[in-house]
Amino acid sequence: MEKQYYVYLLTRGRNSTFYVGVTSDLVKRIYEHKNEILDGFTKKYEIKTLVYYEVHTEIEQAIKREKRLKRWNRVWKMRLIEQMNPEWRDLYDELM
Repeated sequence: MEKQYYVYLLTRGRNSTFYVGVTSDLVKRIYEHKNEILDGFTKKYEIKTLVYYEVHTEIEQAIKREKRLKRWNRVWKMRLIEQMNPEWRDLYDELM
């Protein structure tokens, strides 16, 4: 089975701060964000809602995509989220 890598976006809400990350274990990583297990940006700003993710088979491509998304402006990120998740649901529940 091929390893998968995930690029994901978290937020507090539609008009709030975004966080872009990359991981090889999406369920575990989002659990860590939600339960404030690790100190950092998401814990400080209480960013816990998974609103977007995409799957990659190559870590290099996932990291490249993460870096690109981090440079995007707010409007572009919102459009991307709304294409996959127009209701801004917490997608973590669907991963379980």
